[in-house]
Amino acid sequence: QVHLVESGGGLVQPGGSLRLSCAASGSIIGIETMGWYRQAPGEQREWVASITRSDVTNYKDSVKGRFTISRDSAKNTVSLQMNSLKPEDMALYYCNANVRTMFGSMTLSTDYWGQGTQVTVSS
Repeated sequence: QVHLVESGGGLVQPGGSLRLSCAASGSIIGIETMGWYRQAPGEQREWVASITRSDVTNYKDSVKGRFTISRDSAKNTVSLQMNSLKPEDMALYYCNANVRTMFGSMTLSTDYWGQGTQVTVSS
């Protein structure tokens, strides 16, 4: 069993900063891509940023230059530094990880999700 736990959400004024963190735990052999998604009320969940095992990063256009994703592969953690936050960034943010585990003699690759952490941007 694998668990992802996010932290770091909260209330911030427009222009402010927050740092989200996510820690994966369980019977993990390795983690390929880790990423962040978000879902605003009444909207579909959308991808925000991702980072590969080789530390290659990708970002949604609207967050480029403002958000930075990073990971510590030794600790199975991923973070999202969010600067210059805007009201449209307000959402429930989810951590995602593609995790390799053992099932008997087989290696499985499975996507896991955290429970979400709320980011509120308001004056």
